[in-house]
Amino acid sequence: MRSGAFSPNHIGNDATIFNMVAEQLRKRGCIINIWSEEQFISGEAHIEPVVLNMCREPRSIELLQKLEDEGTLVINSGYGIENCTRERMTRILMGSGIPYPDSFIADTDEVVKDRLQRAGISRCWIKRGESHTKHREDVTYARHAQEAQELLQEFFLRGIKRAVINRHLEGDLVKFYGVAGTPFFYWFNPFEAGHSKYGAESVNGPSEHIEFDVDTLKRYCAKASDVLDIKIYGGDCIISEEGEIRIIDFNDWPSFAPCRAEAAPVIARMVINEIKNRHK
Repeated sequence: MRSGAFSPNHIGNDATIFNMVAEQLRKRGCIINIWSEEQFISGEAHIEPVVLNMCREPRSIELLQKLEDEGTLVINSGYGIENCTRERMTRILMGSGIPYPDSFIADTDEVVKDRLQRAGISRCWIKRGESHTKHREDVTYARHAQEAQELLQEFFLRGIKRAVINRHLEGDLVKFYGVAGTPFFYWFNPFEAGHSKYGAESVNGPSEHIEFDVDTLKRYCAKASDVLDIKIYGGDCIISEEGEIRIIDFNDWPSFAPCRAEAAPVIARMVINEIKNRHK
């Protein structure tokens, strides 16, 4: 299970989808042993031939990668989970041609005001670069270059060494969930649904219900899932006034809160298929 430190405002939701998938796997004949992320790190957990996990602690990721290298089937991959840290995700998505905001990576003790101005970026998002989000302040909106510089300094004072700076995009915010290798795909407007982790949805405000090509979004997500090596995923995108889609975030195994009853059996079937493919 995921450590509570990496489930800010969503501890219950993350635990619920995890337990629902475990129950679906039991119904399909699997023997399931559930361990906390802390037990995994401490070595208390018994390691089975298949490890299904929501881990995000850096030590957990190292252990998952070691298990994979030794031949254990790990879902999501420890390498994929590491790829979803902001800096790595930004480099991979931009390098793979997936539509993404204009962005750059900075040391938190760096002066970036001039760099922002040269790039023509005023409003932007400052995001923790080297790990997954743990606190509300790890993803912060800046209204202008001076505020961005001040926020970066706050990151430095909090001991965060690297940050990703994304241009703010106008348009409709859309949240999505998917399971690789299956038809399952769910999207919605989080502002209207009252679905929020930190309240950042209010920056873009209510949806204008801009029309966009859902199949194109699915295609972008399938590619992101592939290049990041994540099978159970979710994320966010912005739809511009012209209907253009840009992925702004991509996460390893989110809560699936609005659609977990539909998602849990799909995730379980995907896991069973991965096991069967491994044994062919």
